[in-house]
Amino acid sequence: MTGLTVGALFGLCLPKRCHSGYVRTTRLGPLVGIGLGAFALIALLVLMSLGSPSTSVAASQVKLTRIGTFDGPVAVVQPPGDRQRLLVVEHTGSVRVLVGGHRLAKPFLNISSLVSCCGERGLLGLAFAPDYATSRRFYVDYTNSAGDTRVVEYRRSATSANTADPTTARTVLAQEQPQSNHNGGNLAFGPDGKLYIGFGDGGAGDDPHGLLGNGQNLNTLLGKILRINPLQSGSQAYTVPADNPFVGRADVRPEIWSYGLRNPWRFSFDRKTGGLAIGDVGQDHIEEIDWSAAPTRGRGLNFGWRPWEGTRANFPSESAAGAVFPVAQYAHGSGLCSVTGGYVIRDPRLKNLQGRYIYADFCSSSLFTLGLKEGRLAAHSYGPLRSGVRLVSSFGEDLSGRIYVTQLDGAVYRIDPSA
Repeated sequence: MTGLTVGALFGLCLPKRCHSGYVRTTRLGPLVGIGLGAFALIALLVLMSLGSPSTSVAASQVKLTRIGTFDGPVAVVQPPGDRQRLLVVEHTGSVRVLVGGHRLAKPFLNISSLVSCCGERGLLGLAFAPDYATSRRFYVDYTNSAGDTRVVEYRRSATSANTADPTTARTVLAQEQPQSNHNGGNLAFGPDGKLYIGFGDGGAGDDPHGLLGNGQNLNTLLGKILRINPLQSGSQAYTVPADNPFVGRADVRPEIWSYGLRNPWRFSFDRKTGGLAIGDVGQDHIEEIDWSAAPTRGRGLNFGWRPWEGTRANFPSESAAGAVFPVAQYAHGSGLCSVTGGYVIRDPRLKNLQGRYIYADFCSSSLFTLGLKEGRLAAHSYGPLRSGVRLVSSFGEDLSGRIYVTQLDGAVYRIDPSA
């Protein structure tokens, strides 16, 4: 397996994978040693799409406004009902809070002593309950010291909106991780108020777990997106919604919402239509973007991994029942390596970008957009939206629909109109 040079340099390899072939080093500080030509990997993204690219929105129409520098930022989230505060998740185990654009010295939450970092491990996801303003509940996804995933509920302090109460920790879900990579880690509440959880396939390469891999195995949570009600009910840490697609089936985990995924590092819901967009990180050849419009939004869908990597037959002798192929995909040529899923743009200030899906590649210096449409490679691709970014680890969206971009080496930007 080839290694991701910049990721190995940082000891991070996120969000791709850390196979045994990677050269691992101690995690270095931001910007140390990034002179290996990594940022010469500025390539034109060639999407295998049914539509021909049209003229893109000129990069001059948008700008990147830096909102701060953080320690390995991997998510930006705004609490429901609170337009003053913006939370930034740091890979190493802290959640930082900005109030009115100003970063506070004290973190909102610091669980670094509980977190195994880095690589594809660490503090990976954060989601606030829809009723956060009154319940004070929020959820984090992290890798614990044993290398396993924990989804944990916390509550905000009863006396300060700027800090969490660490004594309220309650484990909602625990999942053993057979390898250090493909942890997934994304958390999001859907339009239905349920909590969606992303899990990678368990790691290593080509999903070598069992006869057909974890992605196609409905008796494991790995290689899936889950849907649960995270509230405790009696002795149960969470409950499974009755309308989940596999409820009542023998030898199938009822939490499963979608399956056949390799590493759905970042997925999101379109705030206008409720559709589900997934950036599923590929193996050695193809990166893919999956889209399922409402009301289906992924319910019961099989996205094909491991028999399929995008539309490429990865194991030609294997099948994936009812496989749903990506709406867009691209190859690893020209230095591209790992898709970072984003959001459907609904920021009213970005009128020319309304309805486009924004995403990035971890090894590229550009942001890209798609016009999403269901069907095999049916998305309409546009040219690069903006250059000058690097190591894009994630995107975020605030209550106004404004989009944020995180760079794993520290910077967090907001996408603004240039005028």
